[in-house]
Amino acid sequence: MPLSADLHTKVSSWLTEHYDADTQAEIRQLLAENQDDFLSDAFYRNLEFGTGGLRGIMGVGSNRMNRYTLGMATQGLCNYLLRQFPGEEIKVAVAHDSRNNSREFARIAAGIFSANGITVYLFSELRPTPELSFAIRHLGCHSGCVVTASHNPKEYNGFKVYWNDGAQVVAPHDKNIIREVEAIASVQEVKFQADESRIRLIGAEVDAAYLAQVKALSINPAAIQRQHELRIVYTPLHGTGITLVPRALAQLGFTTVHVLDDQATPDGNFPTVLSPNPEEKVAMQLALDKARELDADLVLATDPDADRVGIAVKDNRGEWVLVNGNQTAALLTHYLLSARHQAGRMTEQDYIVYTIVTSDVLGDIAHAHGVKAYQTLTGFKYIAGIIRELEGEQTYIGGGEESYGYMIGDFVRDKDAVSACAMLAEMAAVAKDQGRTLYQEMVQMYLTYGFYKEHLISLTKKGQRGAEEIQEMMRELRAAPPATIAGLPVVELRDYQTGRIRDLRTGLETETGLESSNVLQFILEDGSKISARPSGTEPKIKFYFSVRQPLKSAVDFDLANRLADEKIARIIEDMQLK
Repeated sequence: MPLSADLHTKVSSWLTEHYDADTQAEIRQLLAENQDDFLSDAFYRNLEFGTGGLRGIMGVGSNRMNRYTLGMATQGLCNYLLRQFPGEEIKVAVAHDSRNNSREFARIAAGIFSANGITVYLFSELRPTPELSFAIRHLGCHSGCVVTASHNPKEYNGFKVYWNDGAQVVAPHDKNIIREVEAIASVQEVKFQADESRIRLIGAEVDAAYLAQVKALSINPAAIQRQHELRIVYTPLHGTGITLVPRALAQLGFTTVHVLDDQATPDGNFPTVLSPNPEEKVAMQLALDKARELDADLVLATDPDADRVGIAVKDNRGEWVLVNGNQTAALLTHYLLSARHQAGRMTEQDYIVYTIVTSDVLGDIAHAHGVKAYQTLTGFKYIAGIIRELEGEQTYIGGGEESYGYMIGDFVRDKDAVSACAMLAEMAAVAKDQGRTLYQEMVQMYLTYGFYKEHLISLTKKGQRGAEEIQEMMRELRAAPPATIAGLPVVELRDYQTGRIRDLRTGLETETGLESSNVLQFILEDGSKISARPSGTEPKIKFYFSVRQPLKSAVDFDLANRLADEKIARIIEDMQLK
């Protein structure tokens, strides 16, 4: 379809002296080749600065991640910081991952901060996102940002913004920053000329302080000492985890950590994987092959910015299986609470946090230990919000979400794969010290607290039309919610956008108690839960499924697992989501 007049004008505005020669040349070539669809996607909107920052495909255009869209976002953040902290020496921390252009984008952001009179602590090399969160509080910064697109494909990059507590920005700052960013009408308003005197390189000292906090999490150092030769295969998937995960494991006392050489070098092209996502078996295949070769005990894999971790263990037949995000979150919660109980560390002020789309077994585990459990919307900024609200009154132990993110202790205020790797390795060492595998520990956990099985379907809808399709799906689900799913009555509808929970049997309505979010949940008569949630950072809509299945003994686990899978399959088929 030919470009509309408005779009043509917008494209032409990038062919001025305010944009560099390479950008102009690329746009002229696209115009000459009549790449109207490509240009339309690249310019049909401005890349949205959402409540967490920017994320998008790299390239030319207002809807792409480049020095100009990044620059306008950074300038808007600067303007807000200057309004929020008048007369103060404002400080920010800046980090980046291994993606293509990440270092350049981090330097551009640091330069813009400095040009606005803001002191910048810039990591001298790539570092994990959780260390950026830690550095903000450690260095007394007012804000911070990290250049990363997490586990997205190599074409993507992004820019996540944090506040002075080390958490991603929340209300009212998130909306206020968005308004400042949207008020930047032109790249001419962006101060690109860096003041190098205000940029301070950081690295080793922050590493040491952060790793000391990770080491302090250890509950069973004696078990690690006895099982220090636990065979661990670790892959950073060409990302930042290589800088800290091996050091954290060594610091705890593990002496047989095999770093996967083929994926150890940071590389934004991610040459050995289609997508650097530890949720996917194909991304972990090389690590699994190495684990079989070495007869390892545990496989750990972190995503490019090392805030998510995937694990694999051997099942009762000796076959390597992936442990999903819900199972890992449950195992960590089970270990943290039971180990603290045995060590005499439990207090009445202890609590955990998990999100509304994460397995409810986390709440059951907490309640069994007499520990408070809070639920939040999806995103660690909400978990950090609970910590901020309860600071000084209650003690945060740990929390997590189904998408392979976990946060143990409160020295970081975002998901942290480095500390999670350390505690997962300790948990495996303790299990081995007691004559069990981590898989057997998981089965025993479900026997103790009840067996839940979860599944996720993520539907990608690219481009302008895709975004419209996702919104239409949510509108239809709200306008005509299903009365039954897979033959089971829907007994409760939870609409987190309106903040209302409706019991469909009695008509009684209550409030969710959470801020508005575009999420719908359907609760079935047998307690199964289906959640629909458009992603806030990707062109996707996600459907989460959680079912419970009776489990009476360890020998019944495989059968219960299969029956739970079949129940989920019936739900998916009935909702026509294949």
